[in-house]
Amino acid sequence: MASDATPVRQRRRPQLSEEVASILRHKIMTAEVLPGARIRIDETAVELGVSVTPVREALLTLRGEGMVLLAPHRGYEVAPLTRTDVDDLFWLQGEAAARIARRTARVVTSAQIDELAWANARFRSAVRSGDHEDLTDAEFEFHRTHNQISGNTKLAWVLLNTTRYTPHALYASDPEWGELTADLHDELIDAYRSGDPDAAAECIRREFTDGAARLIAHLSQTQIWQNAP
Repeated sequence: MASDATPVRQRRRPQLSEEVASILRHKIMTAEVLPGARIRIDETAVELGVSVTPVREALLTLRGEGMVLLAPHRGYEVAPLTRTDVDDLFWLQGEAAARIARRTARVVTSAQIDELAWANARFRSAVRSGDHEDLTDAEFEFHRTHNQISGNTKLAWVLLNTTRYTPHALYASDPEWGELTADLHDELIDAYRSGDPDAAAECIRREFTDGAARLIAHLSQTQIWQNAP
């Protein structure tokens, strides 16, 4: 098992345009900016304290993802985001994670299970401290460690790219989410100790189902679907 002296592996520092895209994704996914709202390059650059170049690059990325549209004579505006969109994003994440969990259950070693347990202890500590940044990093580290064990690098890459739409800061501010997620991680670890791939898959799938439900509950309190049928 990793000791307290084990260095924490840091994520790669993103490019500035990636940081801008991440901020805008969060605003869109949490309905801080609503569908149809214009995103002006100059104003966004001033708001974020960057030049227009990374904002322009970020918007090109988001347009490719279908998060924003380029409207004639209006510039960029936020694309529609439906309940089905949210359900589909989390369903895809959950199914990919469940497939990884089944494969992990067949190959995980006792030492790797101990590493996961240590990673979750760090996550639970961050939940209790209320440090949102540390909590987000600890959650990323837990799943990064988990996904590497299976050896399914391509599927892990797909999962990583879909989780970019997850508004991590929203969850980090919810203590109930943190405690539940830490408990689900413990259940997942117990499933690996028992060598039960079905239990492992169902456990990690529940984590994403819960994430979808919490995001939809948040969005339902905003104006994003106010006029939806």
